[in-house]
Amino acid sequence: MMSFRTLTIRSLARREWTPQNIESGGTMDAVVVYGATGHTGRFVVAELLERGFAPVVSGRDAARLEVLAKEWGQVAVRPATVADPGSLDRALAGAAAVVNCAGPFAVTGGPVVEAALRAGIPYVDVAAEIEANASMFADYAEAARRTGTPVVPAMAFYGGLGDLLVTAAMGEWTAADVAHIAYGLSSWHPTAGTRAAGQVSHQRRSGRRVRFTGGALEYHDDQASEQDWLFPEPLGRRAVIAEFTMADVVTVPSHLAVPEVRTYMAVEAARDLAREDTPAPEAVDASGRSDQIFVVDVVVRAGGVERRATARGQDIYAVTAPLVVEAVRRILAGHTRTVGVASAGAMFDAADFLRALTPHLSVELPH
Repeated sequence: MMSFRTLTIRSLARREWTPQNIESGGTMDAVVVYGATGHTGRFVVAELLERGFAPVVSGRDAARLEVLAKEWGQVAVRPATVADPGSLDRALAGAAAVVNCAGPFAVTGGPVVEAALRAGIPYVDVAAEIEANASMFADYAEAARRTGTPVVPAMAFYGGLGDLLVTAAMGEWTAADVAHIAYGLSSWHPTAGTRAAGQVSHQRRSGRRVRFTGGALEYHDDQASEQDWLFPEPLGRRAVIAEFTMADVVTVPSHLAVPEVRTYMAVEAARDLAREDTPAPEAVDASGRSDQIFVVDVVVRAGGVERRATARGQDIYAVTAPLVVEAVRRILAGHTRTVGVASAGAMFDAADFLRALTPHLSVELPH
């Protein structure tokens, strides 16, 4: 017997997406940002404006959206809630693409991507929730592939950047034995959205920890362990928590033959995140960035050979905006490598994408 879920997903495959469809059916540069009033959403709106797009701000709080529109003076307002599919359809009508910045993505991801598929437009999100990312690949691959609609989950600091670095480091390799992704953060002042998403993930896995080993996600109750990691400057040697697992354990294995994906987090950042009294990020420059410095250090190994790729920058939330907007730009220009649901490394030329992020990121890749 066919399930209601199957019927819902199959009913989405109504319109094949192409750049030509967008040009004839709507405004080429109109991009809906769902969750635009959130911390990351505001960075995304600013980056879209900077890059010449016409943002359409959306979300459930109409009053806050109007305040944001008055602040920017150049954006359209379309309130919508994930509980009302019709409101999402109206929000996306005539747009070129939608960026979902509203967590928890376990709640918003399904409704917003379904609306995108109904509208026949690309969907990109900034989800760092492992289970939500996995569900996006599992639940929407068929409908997105059938219509040729680009769907890129985790196109953010966590999930997207690490995947791009691993892909670029591997280069011509078709497989590797292990990928190590170490996050060196000078601090981590989490947003309210980060805390809410973390609570949802914690509940969904019943408090267990997760790793990607032997080619599969594995949930376990082992205690976290610490080790040292020698990061490139400016961080240097730092204590890290091993198996501090992030969205890379979904994005990397979605397209690369790497049976072991291991992620690490600087101890000081993990402690900031764990403390309930750690304040939210505080802006230190005109762009709204905090003083947080990050280094993402990737090491891939295959047959005894090691390759490394590194990215440095400021503010993990702020850098998500150029990652997202560059993805949208390339999708709308047709500069993609596949169709359907795909991670950043599968959808784009990873090395070229990373180099395009200057001056937002300083990147070192294998020659």
